[in-house]
Amino acid sequence: MESIPKDSLLEFNPDTLQFLRKQYNLDTPGRIEEAIEILSEWLKKQNHFLRKEFPKDYLERTIIISKGSVERAKKKLDSICTYRTLFPEYFTVFNVQENELLDEFYGSFLPKLTSDHYRVYAVRNKIKKTCESGFLDFYRFFLMQCEYVQAHDYCNGLIIFIDYSDANIMESVKWFNISDVKRILDIMKEGYGMRIKGIHFYTESKAVDALVTIIKQGASQKVAGRVQVHKTLDKIYEYIPKDIMPLEYGGQEKPLFELHKKMRHICSTEFKSYLEEIRQAGTNESLRPEDSVNKSHYMGISGTFRNLSVD
Repeated sequence: MESIPKDSLLEFNPDTLQFLRKQYNLDTPGRIEEAIEILSEWLKKQNHFLRKEFPKDYLERTIIISKGSVERAKKKLDSICTYRTLFPEYFTVFNVQENELLDEFYGSFLPKLTSDHYRVYAVRNKIKKTCESGFLDFYRFFLMQCEYVQAHDYCNGLIIFIDYSDANIMESVKWFNISDVKRILDIMKEGYGMRIKGIHFYTESKAVDALVTIIKQGASQKVAGRVQVHKTLDKIYEYIPKDIMPLEYGGQEKPLFELHKKMRHICSTEFKSYLEEIRQAGTNESLRPEDSVNKSHYMGISGTFRNLSVD
């Protein structure tokens, strides 16, 4: 592939593909094709994978987000397939079009990349009252969007912008828990290979400290150190270019809720069959070679790998 296919949601810089390949020494003739072939042949030999064939561009993106390492790409594929098996509740495909939570708590990957090829995920929480259903449907929809970028995107990493300027933060805190936060961050980083450059909260409320504490407790030390709170949009612009932000944040992009609605539509129509298919790409743990288990990573997950001897 010499150029990135056009996408209905995501845009790319003119040099994104060349930059990413060169950054990881994949720009020499035949290098990326060789890496894809090695990864493809490895997949065929993994008896515990329920799906052993993926499109070449999917494998290329997996190699790129793995910093050009085929060995890391193997781990990423194994991780995301394992997470789908261990935590199926997060990967449920549901009707996102008729969901009240997603009208008040919504987000989207922004179309344009930063100049250094980072993708921005912007989310806005407008919830002001008790949300007794919890936030599971938001997590599910977010992972649907992650599947979309895994299937279509080329980027250098992720910057997360979270707007809590209109939310009742203490009501939100009631429905956040460290377990969910940790699992979603692990799925993002270890499963989808998203390198998080920064997490930026936008609010003037001091109550956000309680929320930030939960996020940091569920995150790795590196990611926790990249969480910041900003009271003004001018501070946000120091990390995210103003022009690529949605209209309501002073940028030139479409309003965030409009982008969000478009993603909801895509996940309910042309992308729905893909979501239903890819969620079946899990693992059969009874067939997993014992020496392939990342024991230290899964030791803390209750009930995980009970058929294996984990020391």
